[in-house]
Amino acid sequence: MILLEAKNIAQIWKNETKQELDSLKISGLREPHLAIIQVGDNPASSIYVKHKMKACAEVGIKTTNYNFSNISEPALIQLVESINYDPLVDGILVQLPLPAPILKRNIIKYINPLKDVDGFHPSNIGALATGHPTFIPATPLGVQFLLKKYNIDIQQKNVVVIGRSNIVGRPLFYLFSNPPNNNTVTLCHRYTKNLPEIASKADILMVAIGKPNFVTQDFVKEGAVVVDVGINRLQIADNQSKIVGDVDFEHVKSKCSAITPVPGGVGLMTVSALLSNTLLAFKRIHGI
Repeated sequence: MILLEAKNIAQIWKNETKQELDSLKISGLREPHLAIIQVGDNPASSIYVKHKMKACAEVGIKTTNYNFSNISEPALIQLVESINYDPLVDGILVQLPLPAPILKRNIIKYINPLKDVDGFHPSNIGALATGHPTFIPATPLGVQFLLKKYNIDIQQKNVVVIGRSNIVGRPLFYLFSNPPNNNTVTLCHRYTKNLPEIASKADILMVAIGKPNFVTQDFVKEGAVVVDVGINRLQIADNQSKIVGDVDFEHVKSKCSAITPVPGGVGLMTVSALLSNTLLAFKRIHGI
């Protein structure tokens, strides 16, 4: 069984991004600039933003953090539109979730698709769906990169994705069904009937449902590759908790040919994918 640890792979990807950025700077171009917008006091969001800004600094991407304890939806839209027209900003990231009553779809649709480094704008999702991606959402992009670096065959397989979010599940479906991957992909969710039976036919099983230890042995085919996107905090005792995935790792690993750990798996790839997308936005804006 191969443990698909991501720490070294994510660092390799970051190093590749940094090397390309260093070359561009030598040619006389300015450093790329990513605007990060955060609303509210969600502790997890604050940690994610901190990690993203640190990673950007490591590879040579400038960041500006617009952090609001509270802001109206119209004011937030106005901010996004002002950044859209700023020629010195190459990428825009709106940290999710957004607090009520702000609707994320109302904000995302105002981001310039050419600066949408998260790949969530409807036109970018549409481009991915039709096989001509502009920006691939970071987590699916990270999953693909991780599997390739471990020399996992990801073409012409039977793939099952559990979870249909617009951030992970649906983009995974598009990415792994379109050329050059050409897999047969089944997209499942909590209303899918006979879910364990369907999942157990997968050569590659990807899980992003947000339920701790949801996938048990009966979901997994012998020798399958299992990708666990879930990150859940599970209470184990008074004032004690641990991070677990959507897959019951300890009971499933014996059936897998390869499996991602949680923590230490897909989550580490997401930030490296964001850096890569920001570099891509910068290159497109500069006609490179």
